[in-house]
Amino acid sequence: MLQLPATLTHDQASACLRELGQALATEPGPAVLDATALISFDSSALAVLLELQRAGARLNKKVVVQGLSDRLMALAILYGVEGLLGGA
Repeated sequence: MLQLPATLTHDQASACLRELGQALATEPGPAVLDATALISFDSSALAVLLELQRAGARLNKKVVVQGLSDRLMALAILYGVEGLLGGA
């Protein structure tokens, strides 16, 4: 299981994506992204989640997101991407 950090804003997005992208490549089978720790975020968190979905598709891996807060799900709905978050 891959863990999202407690804070994921524009300042952390590139490093987080790089780290989780590398971990995704070595994760056996379907990957689970756990967002339960994520408490401080902006729209960059959605960008990271969507890019990890794309990275999973390139690797022929299913990526499932679990533990999204109501606030992050509301942001995903606002941007119209809630259906792209892989089981969120």
